[in-house]
Amino acid sequence: MSETTSITPTRPYMVRALYQWIEDNALTPYLMVDATAEEVQIPREHVQDGRIVLNIASRATGNMSMGNDYINFSARFGGVSQEIWVPLTAVLGIYAKENSQGMFFDPNEYDNYVPEEDSDVTVKTTPTTAPKPKRDNKAGLKVLK
Repeated sequence: MSETTSITPTRPYMVRALYQWIEDNALTPYLMVDATAEEVQIPREHVQDGRIVLNIASRATGNMSMGNDYINFSARFGGVSQEIWVPLTAVLGIYAKENSQGMFFDPNEYDNYVPEEDSDVTVKTTPTTAPKPKRDNKAGLKVLK
């Protein structure tokens, strides 16, 4: 049983693969999230029945990062830009808006999983990481004669 607990969950890999497949087929990827899970940073006013469905299409998000522990991106809700943090343990499913093809995950997948404590990835992808400094908004084009 101890060998089973050290195997990495499939959820992060499946989410990334399905996201790519949905985008490659010019469909809209939706992510269903358990809004009651710990460390979820989402707009609470859009939660229904303890869940939120997020449009994670590349055209609807900015600075998308999909790691093994978190999905992080910025998106606009009601015209206001917000940072979204979703631990992979809170992801219930990913599917295409247009045809509902995708995958929903076993909620017990992470029950016996114990992540390695030495992992640098965990340190780099936590929501406590300082935000990147914004660059000056200067045009990068020059008129040449």
